[in-house]
Amino acid sequence: MRNIGIIAHIDAGKTTTTERILFYTGKSHRIGEVDDGEAIMDWMQQEQERGITITSAATTCFWKGCQINIIDTPGHVDFTAEVERSLRVLDGAVVIFCAFGGVEPQSETVWHQADRYEVPRIVYVNKMDRIGADFFAVVEEMREKLNARAVILQYPIGKEAGFEGLIDLINMREIRWDKKSLGANMIYSDVSEDWKGIALKWREKLIDQLSTYSDEITELYLNGEDIPTHLIKGVIRAETIKRNITPVLAGASLKNIGVQSLLDAVVDYLPDPEELPPVIAHNPKTEEEVKVERKKEGPPLALVFKIQSDREAGDLSFIRIYSGTFKKGTTVYNINKKKKERINRLLRMHSNRYEILDSASAGEIAVITGLKFSQTGDTLGSEGRQLVFERMNFPQPVISVAVEPRTLSDMDKLKDCFNILAKEDPTFMAKEDEETGQLIISGMGELHLDVLVTRVTNDFKIDAKIGNPQVTYRESITRAVEHTEKYHKVIAGKDNDALITLKVEPLPRGSGNRFSSNVRDPSIPEEIIRAVERGIAGAFSSGIVYGYPVCDIEVTLIDVGYNPNTSTPFAFEAAASLGFDNACRKANPILLEPIMKVDIISPKEFVGEVINHLTSIGGVIVSLDSKPAVEHIKAEAPLANMFGYSTTLRSITQGRATFAMEFSHFAGKEGQFS
Repeated sequence: MRNIGIIAHIDAGKTTTTERILFYTGKSHRIGEVDDGEAIMDWMQQEQERGITITSAATTCFWKGCQINIIDTPGHVDFTAEVERSLRVLDGAVVIFCAFGGVEPQSETVWHQADRYEVPRIVYVNKMDRIGADFFAVVEEMREKLNARAVILQYPIGKEAGFEGLIDLINMREIRWDKKSLGANMIYSDVSEDWKGIALKWREKLIDQLSTYSDEITELYLNGEDIPTHLIKGVIRAETIKRNITPVLAGASLKNIGVQSLLDAVVDYLPDPEELPPVIAHNPKTEEEVKVERKKEGPPLALVFKIQSDREAGDLSFIRIYSGTFKKGTTVYNINKKKKERINRLLRMHSNRYEILDSASAGEIAVITGLKFSQTGDTLGSEGRQLVFERMNFPQPVISVAVEPRTLSDMDKLKDCFNILAKEDPTFMAKEDEETGQLIISGMGELHLDVLVTRVTNDFKIDAKIGNPQVTYRESITRAVEHTEKYHKVIAGKDNDALITLKVEPLPRGSGNRFSSNVRDPSIPEEIIRAVERGIAGAFSSGIVYGYPVCDIEVTLIDVGYNPNTSTPFAFEAAASLGFDNACRKANPILLEPIMKVDIISPKEFVGEVINHLTSIGGVIVSLDSKPAVEHIKAEAPLANMFGYSTTLRSITQGRATFAMEFSHFAGKEGQFS
C-alpha cells in the first residue's frame, strides 16, 4: 500500500498528472482535461469553471499489485490548509515542478510543509514539452533553494517541441510512449549510439551518488563489476524513505509521456505504511509521548484530517487509520471530545464518488459517516486506550468581508451555512459584529473568500449582499505599564469586590499572548487566580482602542487584594478585563496591519514597471532572482494596498505575469492613534 499526495505550485500539472494515473491504472476509461472542465478530481462546479483545484480530493487505484491511495491537493496559496492537512496524514509525496517555471514560490512552501511532517518524496519534472523547458536548471534550483539531494533517474530525450521520451538510467534503455494508444503502450529499446555517451556519463553520476550510502555498490563499482538493478533500486528506496535523497523523474503529462514511470517510482521508492517508524501520540492525562505501532492487530486509533459536507450522506469525516481496524455499525470513542460516536457507514472515496466498505485497517485512508461531534484534528479510538495525536496548526485569517442576507428570514440559514463551512475549512471564520449586527467572514485571501461566497449563493442557494474586502488588523502596546484596578458592585444585595495589580508589557512580534501569576500567597484560592486568567483571556480578543484582537502582550498578575467575605470570582474576572483595558491604554497602544509575502514571476521586459508599482503602494523588494526567460521578484507589502492587485499586474504585464501572496507578519501601521 502507498498513501501519497501530489503537491506543487499552481499550474504545475498536478490534476492533469492525476487524471493520467487514473486512466493508466484502469480507474477511469477516459482522460479528463482540466482545461475542458472535465477533470475527475476537480469535481466541484467552481473547480471546473475556474480551472483550479480548491479542495483536496482522495482516490484509490492499483498498480503492479500495489494499492495507491492518492490525494490531489490545491496549488493556490489561499488553500494551503488543504495541503497542510493532507501532508499530515501521508506517507509519501510526489512533488511536481514545471520544467519551465522551476521551483516556484508555492513549491517552496509545500516542500517545507513536507519537511515539517517528515514526508519522503520523489520529484516529477513536468511540461518538458513547453518552450523554455530546462530539466537540469530545475534540478539545480532544487539543490540551491530547497537544499535537496536530487538524484536523477532519467535523462530526457530532446526538449520543448522535440521532447519524445526518456532514458532509464537504472536499466539503461530508451522509453517512448505510443501516441495512438494515448500513451498507454510503451516502446522500449536499447540506448542508441547518439545517446550512449551521455547516458553512460549520467549513469556513472547516479552510481557515484548512491555509493555514498552503500559499501556494496562502492565495492562493485571500484572492481568494475556490473551492479544489479535490484541493488540500485533497494538503495534508492532505503535512502528515499530516510529522506537522504530525492529521486528525480521527467515527463509531459499532457502529452501522455512519463506517467507510468512515475507510478513505477511510487511503488519502488515510496514507503508502505508498515515500513515507517511508529507514530507519536500523547497521553492526554500525563502528556507523555507514546509510540503507536502501525499494526492492524493493535487497538483502533485514527486521526480525523478533514470534514466534508454532503447533502445526501451528511458530514463525511476523512480519517487516516494508524492502528487497529474500524468496522461499520460499531461504536468509536472521540478522545478529544470525550464522546462516543457511531460509525454508520465506512467508505472509500473516488473523488466525489465512493464505494462502501465493511472495515478499514491500519495504513488506510477512509471516510466515516454519522459522526456528530468530530472535527478536523480529533483522534478516534477506544475508551480503553486513550491517546491523542498532535493537532494541526492552521494560519489565522487576515482578510474579511461583511455578508448580509437579502431577507431577515435567511439570517438563520446563513448562520447554519457558515457553521458548515467553518467545520469543513479550519481557515474560515464567521462572527456577528455586536455593533452593526453584520455577519463578518474571514479567510486567507481574496480568492479564498470569493470561492466561499460563491458556495453560499450557488451551493446553499442563499441570496446575500457581499461587502468589500476588509483587512483584519491587530492591536498591541509599545511599553511596559503597571496598573491597579479596583472593582466594586452590589448584585442582589451582595457586595462583589476585587483589587488586582497587573503588569502589561510588549513581546517580540509573533510571540503570541501570555499570562502568568506572581501571586504565591496560599490564603488566596486558586479559583481567584483562574478567574483573573479568564478575564484576561476574554480581553485579549476584545481589543484596546478599535476592538481588534490584541497580540504579542505579556500580562503578569503582581498582587491581589482578597477579602473572604466580599471577594468573588465574578468580581475578579471583571476587574481583570477592565484592568487589562486601562493598563493597555496607558502603554502606548498601536495598530498592527498584516504584511504579505508577495512572489511575482514576470517577463524581463516588464520588471521595471512591476517594481515601480510595488514601491508606489508601500511594497519593499526583498530579492530579485533571474531565470532564463523571467524574473522572480520577492517583496513584502501591506495587505490593505494589495486588493485587486491581480488586475493591476495583468494590465502592467499584458497578462503575462503571475503572483502568489501569503501572510508574513504584523507590523505597526502608519499614522494611527494620533
